[in-house]
Amino acid sequence: MKFTTTLFIGAAALCLASIGTSAMADDHTPVCGLGTGKVATGDPIKVGGINGNAPPGDFSGGTDAAAAYFACVNANGGINGRPVEYIVENDQWNPELAGQVAIKLVKDEGVVALVGNGSVVSMAVNAKLYKDQDVMVMASGCAISECYESSNIVSTNQGPLPSGIGALTYAVEELGTQNAACIGFNIPNNGGWACDWMKNFMESKRLSGTSILMDPTAVDLNSVYLQALSEGADTILLMLPAGPAIGLLKVAEEQGGRDLFKWVSPTPLYDPGVAEVLGDYWNDNLFVNIELAPFDSDGADNQNWAAVMDAYGQDGDRRDTFSQSGYISARFFVDALLDLDPETLDRATVTTAIKGIENATSDLLCAPYYVGDADRHMPNHAGRMVAYTGGAFEVVRDCYDIQSSYLKPIRAQEKALGINQ
Repeated sequence: MKFTTTLFIGAAALCLASIGTSAMADDHTPVCGLGTGKVATGDPIKVGGINGNAPPGDFSGGTDAAAAYFACVNANGGINGRPVEYIVENDQWNPELAGQVAIKLVKDEGVVALVGNGSVVSMAVNAKLYKDQDVMVMASGCAISECYESSNIVSTNQGPLPSGIGALTYAVEELGTQNAACIGFNIPNNGGWACDWMKNFMESKRLSGTSILMDPTAVDLNSVYLQALSEGADTILLMLPAGPAIGLLKVAEEQGGRDLFKWVSPTPLYDPGVAEVLGDYWNDNLFVNIELAPFDSDGADNQNWAAVMDAYGQDGDRRDTFSQSGYISARFFVDALLDLDPETLDRATVTTAIKGIENATSDLLCAPYYVGDADRHMPNHAGRMVAYTGGAFEVVRDCYDIQSSYLKPIRAQEKALGINQ
């Protein structure tokens, strides 16, 4: 049975990869940077990006979209005449490699900032390096505590803690959840961190929560499912990347477990390829919190994201939430740099410009984006809820914020900056 579980994860990953990269029909002409239609030919500005693309998860969507947006910017005047030279590295979920590629980008290449980063391990390994070198990271796919508790890292995605609590909020208020089991990886600053705060949320509601954590290098989804049954939970929170989450859903399907639990998830299960993998069995029984706008929304930035990917993306680029996040991170970054003197632009001026971002808006986000000069950053903590129904995802609750004591310092920062969340 364990071999079967491995096949489920592999098949899910392959299907998500093939469908997640399909082109989105869009007749819009992309709008990027200065919009001059003239190719930038000045001295390149080096910008870095790190993704984690290896089992058990692919976080490359953010750097894919940032690369496409920078290519569009370069074709439209660049940063006041200077093109962006975007250098992307894959840490392959390997902490040692994550440290090596960050040193390469920050020290050897001398990048002025990193944009579009998406990785589970990179932020934990490199947060100190970024602070010591005073280089800012405008990430798009963070999943660990260091990403949100560091002075030099800010992400446009929520991460598992807000998105997971957002999913549980809906489950408690709309599905009648009383006892939730949070299933995640046994990575202290990932699954342990997010599931611990999930338990705090449930206890604040005088409800019950438990954590079921597994080794990411030896995933046994059958055992995890049986443990959830034994815990007496009425709700399962899938605090996992899409592949393992789908694998667990398939295990439950094999054992007729759909109706034994209420099934909720943070953003990773919101992916263009999920419907084909899941089929009809999970219709009206799976609810996902999404961190950015729905893929088919008609907002200007969402439409421009699709247009940029169509015009400047590469074959194989993902079209997922991390991709949306990478696009908007790159746009906010470019907007900040366009206010600088291109002749004196360097890491110090770029760091100052990024920290100065306040009240940046986009239809991709439920609330304004900001950075500020603080020891932690989490500008995105309000999302939407979608239900899997009719072989697709349908919005069942529009933008709503989460309630968690974790956000106390974040809300204080927003109040000081005059940010209205």
